[in-house]
Amino acid sequence: MLYRPRRLRKNSVIREMIAETRISKDMFMYPYFVVPGNNIVHPIDAMPGISHFSVDTLLKDVEEGLKLGINKVLLFGVGEEKCEDAHSAHSHDSVVYKAVKALKEKFKDELYVATDVCTCAYTTHGHCGILKDDYVQNDETVEVLAKMALSHAEAGADMVAPSDMMDGRIEAMRNKLDEHGFVNTAIMSYSIKFASAYYGPFREAADSAPNKGDRKAYQMDFRNPRETMREAELDEAEGADVLMVKPALAYLDVIRDLRQNTNLPVACYNVSGEYSMIKAAAQKGWVDEQKVVMENMYAFARAGANIIITYHARDIVANKWL
Repeated sequence: MLYRPRRLRKNSVIREMIAETRISKDMFMYPYFVVPGNNIVHPIDAMPGISHFSVDTLLKDVEEGLKLGINKVLLFGVGEEKCEDAHSAHSHDSVVYKAVKALKEKFKDELYVATDVCTCAYTTHGHCGILKDDYVQNDETVEVLAKMALSHAEAGADMVAPSDMMDGRIEAMRNKLDEHGFVNTAIMSYSIKFASAYYGPFREAADSAPNKGDRKAYQMDFRNPRETMREAELDEAEGADVLMVKPALAYLDVIRDLRQNTNLPVACYNVSGEYSMIKAAAQKGWVDEQKVVMENMYAFARAGANIIITYHARDIVANKWL
């Protein structure tokens, strides 16, 4: 035989040398759930290994993460005042504002801080916008989101990450940030966010489940791959700096399509359901957690993701799975 591909699989040395896909800890962004109060570390039942943190305990945990090399975080606010107009989402009294300010004061540019921008955890109904006649109002919601992004930038956020899926919100945020001098605050758009069943554990973590209806009128239909590129192209044209696909594992084809259709960095969000399924199966002894997690990480990178937002990040670096 002239062709023996197994020659290049003979041992680990040659396999490492010719590996086509490589990942590093620099690709990971680690999500945190921040709550009001003090001295709080509250484990989230549906997400083993993940907790709610108050700002003081968040600072300690982030410091430990920095020692391991986790220097990019994504913050979600939980437990805030819930109201019809979501005004608490852009208040300087919000826990996210306080957390960003504290993190940047302590760690400065050693830590890159991104914030989720959405109203679902701040509304009485749990939807990602202003609700009237059982329908989320697009333009009114965009105004609130732009104020929320500005508030986070004023606290010192390096990046804002709108997850709402309203039309036109990237342009509105970019204009609002620029008008107030935050021209260097980046926007990572949840450009392709599907109405997915994989978000279940997150809704417990963020206390953000809709109390009626669903989110299919604004999040995307997972049957429509061509529509995903239209959404991403619009966000890029409106000024997004990074485009994201969420969830990740069931949408590797979409990550690949996006990688081939943009020159912007591509992020993927390895969401709560994907995380918790592995944790639950590993606890039962049904899967090897390390091997399954790393197989998924390489799949995301192989599909074209530059940035991987994952709850596994701490385990990966702390246990030296890379």
